[in-house]
Amino acid sequence: MTQNTPLSPRLPRLPLHPEDVAHRVLSAAQLRARGVSAAQTSAQCLPGGPWQHLLPGVYLLHPGPPTGRERLHGALLYAGRPPASARRAQAGSADAGYGESMVTGAAALALHGFAAVGDVEALHRIDVLVPRTRRLRSTRFVEVLRAASMPRAVRVGELPVAPVERALADAVAGTVDAACVRRLLTDAVRDGHCEPAALVRELSDAKLLGRPAVVGAVDSLLAEGRAVAEARLYAMVREHGLPDPLWNVELRQPGGLPLGGVDAFWPDQAVAVELDARAPRYGAAGRRGRAEEDPQWSAPAAKREHLERLGITVVHLSPRKLREAADQQATVVRTALMAAADREPAAYVMVLPR
Repeated sequence: MTQNTPLSPRLPRLPLHPEDVAHRVLSAAQLRARGVSAAQTSAQCLPGGPWQHLLPGVYLLHPGPPTGRERLHGALLYAGRPPASARRAQAGSADAGYGESMVTGAAALALHGFAAVGDVEALHRIDVLVPRTRRLRSTRFVEVLRAASMPRAVRVGELPVAPVERALADAVAGTVDAACVRRLLTDAVRDGHCEPAALVRELSDAKLLGRPAVVGAVDSLLAEGRAVAEARLYAMVREHGLPDPLWNVELRQPGGLPLGGVDAFWPDQAVAVELDARAPRYGAAGRRGRAEEDPQWSAPAAKREHLERLGITVVHLSPRKLREAADQQATVVRTALMAAADREPAAYVMVLPR
């Protein structure tokens, strides 16, 4: 028996397209909306029948094992079905769909293209995120995760998927393997899936920063993020025809007073570029502290003010802006270099390699 086996003549003719997962996996509500009664559905799912009971209230309209995409679609239909009190009102809808549910965890990372996770066909578990108010149990291959505040889903093909940062936090929460956690976090930054600051913020919100498997990995991902941002800065200067700066130098006043390091410096124009690759700091309660109370934030601000009092223009570039709008950031730097001719000469500073 194949996926194209004709249905019983007593059933309404259903559109079965082998290439379309949405027509191979349907919820009970979707079947009813297509004219298939509960009794007819049960008959089709008897041993040796053409259909299968994939999950509670979800049916696979062919024999044989489900594919990974069918399991994903079925998991979303299961998690997205309305509460029992609302099902009668939606009984006539042919498109009950996914509701607010979305794929998260390792399955979401596979859909986002994480090489370390592998193909979605090989995953034994699919995590789905639902609002905290949903009374829904994990079952079979579906693990239900609840969120007090649901993130905005992104679409990967036809599937609603949690953003990378949230999917990573949910995946990390489900593993104690430090090597796996480190690989996931560093790959996320190295491969350009997300920025370190946003990822650390999500891990903090999930109260995961104190976990032994996460503590060491955070330092690695910040270092990886720094290296990626520097590479983007080098590429921006080269690809947009900016004059070559002095890279990674320390600035000092003639008397030896240190002024701090900068990532790029054009001495003739007195323009410095700093990459703002810092991650937000959080207290024990997991809340971001006020910038002026955190030395990590106040020290760079004081350095910038000092340099600008000496006549040095400091341009701050974020890794995210370099990734998403390098041409705009190149224009910002070029404008600062061109404006040097209209400024008073800057104070003399010593430039040392760092």
